[in-house]
Amino acid sequence: MPQDQGVGAKATVQPAASPLALPPPVPPPPYNPLPNLPPIALDEANNGIGIAQQMARAKKLQARILWIDATANMNAINTNTKIDALVEQIRKTGFNTVVLDVKPIVGFTIYPSKYASKLISWKDGAIPADFDPLPEMLLKCHQGGLQLVVSLNVFSEGHRGDSNTVKRLGPGYDHPEWQTDLYIAATRVRPNVQGSTAFAISQRVNQLAASENEIAVYTELPSRPWNIDPLSGMVAVVVNDGGQVIGQLDAAGLSLVNNVPPHGAVLLGEGAAADYLRRTATVGTILTLDTSATYVPAGQMQDQVPLMVDPNRQDVQQRMRDMLTEICTKYEIDGVIFDDRFRYAGINADFSEDSRKQFEVYVAPLLAGKPLRWPDDVFRYDFTFPTLARRITTGPFYDNWLTWRALTLRNWLASAVSTVKSIRPNATVSTYNGSWYGDCPALGVNWAADDFTAGFRFLTPTYQKTGYAGLTDWLTTGCYYPIPTMADALAAGRSPGGTVEAAGQLCNRAVNDRTWIYAGLNIGNLVDTPEKIKPSVQAALATTQGVMIFDLSYFNEAIWALFADAFKDPAIAPHSVPGLLAEVRRQHAARKAAGAVDPAVIIYNGTPGTGL
Repeated sequence: MPQDQGVGAKATVQPAASPLALPPPVPPPPYNPLPNLPPIALDEANNGIGIAQQMARAKKLQARILWIDATANMNAINTNTKIDALVEQIRKTGFNTVVLDVKPIVGFTIYPSKYASKLISWKDGAIPADFDPLPEMLLKCHQGGLQLVVSLNVFSEGHRGDSNTVKRLGPGYDHPEWQTDLYIAATRVRPNVQGSTAFAISQRVNQLAASENEIAVYTELPSRPWNIDPLSGMVAVVVNDGGQVIGQLDAAGLSLVNNVPPHGAVLLGEGAAADYLRRTATVGTILTLDTSATYVPAGQMQDQVPLMVDPNRQDVQQRMRDMLTEICTKYEIDGVIFDDRFRYAGINADFSEDSRKQFEVYVAPLLAGKPLRWPDDVFRYDFTFPTLARRITTGPFYDNWLTWRALTLRNWLASAVSTVKSIRPNATVSTYNGSWYGDCPALGVNWAADDFTAGFRFLTPTYQKTGYAGLTDWLTTGCYYPIPTMADALAAGRSPGGTVEAAGQLCNRAVNDRTWIYAGLNIGNLVDTPEKIKPSVQAALATTQGVMIFDLSYFNEAIWALFADAFKDPAIAPHSVPGLLAEVRRQHAARKAAGAVDPAVIIYNGTPGTGL
């Protein structure tokens, strides 16, 4: 029974329930950016949003960019004759912009520089020491109506090499003070007894340890039996989910290990590690894990090919500005693009003492005189033992850390733009980034507009303001997915986020009319399935205002013919039209001032690391 509402109380009047009649939604008209290619199924309701997108379509503008990686194409640009033939091929195929990599990740340059050694050979490629490819590239590109943009890997100054064809080299190894310091959590296992000694344990789960100074951890048995000499002296210890030792075997008895306890592990040691386990990890012993923060220069790590340097260092920043001054003074380039290495090495970079001091100054108003707990006030790495599952525990200044790093890169870019424009006012400045915007916190780079709003946890009002799209003349992002459209993905039972279309759509929304955005394709991922190249190019041009093709080294006669067919009708790049971007920004600002609201941004999860 309902309660008495009391004298004078008014009963709530519920609206009468009634049917709702809605007309069927009218689908947007289909769009085919390249009429010479077969049309594809597209999400046109969300692909055409934005003044930049609508204006480029209305004016039939398309950036068609071919990227020439320095190390992969040395033999294609090492004589004037080859350059002349190459540029003519690019022109007649229908591209309108060429990006030439002049400072690859090794930190050397393909042109003579006061600030870097000249790169004259790489694997089976070579450029004569006295030959500079830039003057001829510029001459022939300009004669053919092409723009030439030079690419520099800003914060990479070395290559770790490999065991066969490339040795470790680069100026960053000669200047270890430049290298970024990475926060690494050292892990050591010990008996859970006061005063017990600990031993290093490898974080490379399900792999043999790098040396006998580490204990290996296996949370699952190898698909094939361990290839271990029974006389090696190895010791295996089986622990349960509580870290208690429930078995100890020597190498000869490893075959007796036929399963790993749920949430448990097998600890495997050789040499000193075996001696430690044999001595301390007896059956019934409970083992525990100690974790401590260590800071390691990037040159001592082997998990990244480029040798990343510290973006917070003033000498590192100034060196790159000096190189920009040099190249803009010597050559009549049409633009500069900063490649993927315009970023930090990861969320754990840079943790140098100098960076700590700079960050402490930044957050000083929030510390209220208390010391900064480093790194815990930013974040710390924790591990679950014995599975060694790693997690990040964020500290009270984690969001400040994300903002401070993004602000550092944004402000360096602003100074770089000023440097370029002071010498060549009409030159464009742009960046290349991975397409998954969710990677921005880890990389420290916020390539979106400074008013981009979407459902990302890290996109706080302060972080939002670090967006640098408005500083650039165009951006390109690596939409390096093997599936062209969301319809293709759904038909294959795959996530729509892992597609060229979804990536391009999000990138277009992220830059929010502050700059032109072009979807990048790595055709090296598609050469085995060339039938996907055409729809991928269509998807790139349907979701953004251009396409960047990486890279020349993958081109053969069939690929040249494919793009000549696709680009049969000539097009001008939006960034080459004077004043047009300013008009896009003006219209966007007017529309925003009038209170217009765009549809919500749809976030289809992309794949972390795509395009990096």
